[in-house]
Amino acid sequence: MLVRKIGFVSRTYRHVNRYRQILTILFRYGFGDLIDQLNVGQYIEIGMQMVSRKRRENVEKLTRAERVRMALEELGPTFVKMGQILSSRPDLIPVEFIKELSKLQDSVPSFPFPQVKAIVETELKTSIEDVFQKFEEIPLAAASIGQVHSARLKSGEDVIVKVQRPNIRATIEVDLEIMLHLSVLIEKHVEEWGVHHPTRIVEEFSRSLGREIDYAAEASNTERFARQFIGNSMVYVPRIFREASTARILTMEYIDGIKASDIEQLDRKGLNRKIIASRGADLILEQIFKYGFFHADPHPGNIFILPDNVICYLDFGMMGRVDRYAREEFADIVYGYVSRDESKIASALLKIVEWDKEPDRRALEKDIADFVESYLYKPLKELRIGDILQQLLELITHHQLRLPPDIFLMVKASAQVEGLGVVLDPDFDMTEKAAPFIRRLKLERLSPKRVVGDFLDSGGELIQLLKEIPGELRDILKQVKQGKASIGFEHKGLESLIFGLDRSSNRIAFALIVASLVIGSSLIIRSNLGPFLFGFPVLGIAGFSIAGIFGIWLIISILRSGKL
Repeated sequence: MLVRKIGFVSRTYRHVNRYRQILTILFRYGFGDLIDQLNVGQYIEIGMQMVSRKRRENVEKLTRAERVRMALEELGPTFVKMGQILSSRPDLIPVEFIKELSKLQDSVPSFPFPQVKAIVETELKTSIEDVFQKFEEIPLAAASIGQVHSARLKSGEDVIVKVQRPNIRATIEVDLEIMLHLSVLIEKHVEEWGVHHPTRIVEEFSRSLGREIDYAAEASNTERFARQFIGNSMVYVPRIFREASTARILTMEYIDGIKASDIEQLDRKGLNRKIIASRGADLILEQIFKYGFFHADPHPGNIFILPDNVICYLDFGMMGRVDRYAREEFADIVYGYVSRDESKIASALLKIVEWDKEPDRRALEKDIADFVESYLYKPLKELRIGDILQQLLELITHHQLRLPPDIFLMVKASAQVEGLGVVLDPDFDMTEKAAPFIRRLKLERLSPKRVVGDFLDSGGELIQLLKEIPGELRDILKQVKQGKASIGFEHKGLESLIFGLDRSSNRIAFALIVASLVIGSSLIIRSNLGPFLFGFPVLGIAGFSIAGIFGIWLIISILRSGKL
């Protein structure tokens, strides 16, 4: 989504009213100091009076991260969604906020059926009865972006229909514009928050939210995910009905399954929890290490279990993507950890992370060695990816490094599956399941086909570069000739040498002047030309006097420098 900047006084009453509401809630949760720094307190004087001192005292006992989470929940759907998205972005927010924002609940009241019917008919450009035999008026679930209804198509298939909330885009746009305005003020007035680049956070959130509210993109994600597992009987992906789907409506196959964490129901149906845990791990690892396209939010609510222990994924709004090189570097981190090689871990880590300032490699390796040591003597079965991720994030943040969002999502998705696996099977070991995938990835890197392919790719890029150089050089020279560009040279580190040469040349010139004065004065006295003073030519005496003064000055200068 595009987010537009707004002036200090917003364009519409809706902006002003919402702005006041947002600031009042921030004040209520103990961010009055921030409001004072932004010089916008005059907009919420009434709201301030409504907040009791007792409530403020209770709120101030909470951590800052807890207060941010509670404020976002009260601010409504856009802010809740922002918190949920930011909880997977350690590159944008401090680590201590990640865990707290992960608790945000996306629970809002449903909107009435007449509005649902109007949206469906507007999007499909026909009456709801022309498409569906049956459409349940009471939703199965409601969230900040939309709600879900069960229905039956004219062709007889049972489906669920996700319908986007009315005017949700306009509501989000207003909130985003206010967010951007506040972020600009924060960067301008609050120095300690500037390091987190608040405007960048809002812009990144705007892009992520734009993808999430586009149901056509979710449909494409679902179909791509299904293509990865064609012929795999362990997994099932619901079918998308494109003829009844648009950017605001998503119609997909209804799944009658058991929630993955419902242990009692799984046991009642005679399903094997050990097999389910093992398959769940294999599937997420295959998504990550084989395809590089994975379900980024595999919590129990998004995983149903079907007969024969088949796993069915739901909700493909949030997907992760990692390229081959990122997967291989991550495999090197895991391998370095297993082999207790902190140098290997540091090298692989530095290829993945981002930074503004070059980190101290030796300090990083020392901290990584301590990190490895803390898990060294634990049995592999007791290691938890979630715990390792938390400590790794703290280490990365300490060295002012940033973990790219898709890498974080990859590890977070693995941790979610691991957590579910332990619930299903107390003896579940995620590291044991990951080992074959890591080994296979390292072997593929050394395969003759891969080596030849990489060599050909590099050779092709080199040839292309050699082809482009003459043309690029010609363009540069043309711009220089036309006066559109200029070439300049700047020396660095030669200042002391240049200063010394200048001083030496000045002294030589000074000495030549003194010598010339002495020789010239001698010739004048020799020629005995008038006028005379005490029987000697005046010009000769004047020349000797000036030469003497300059000579003494030069000697003093040399003695002061300490270099004869």
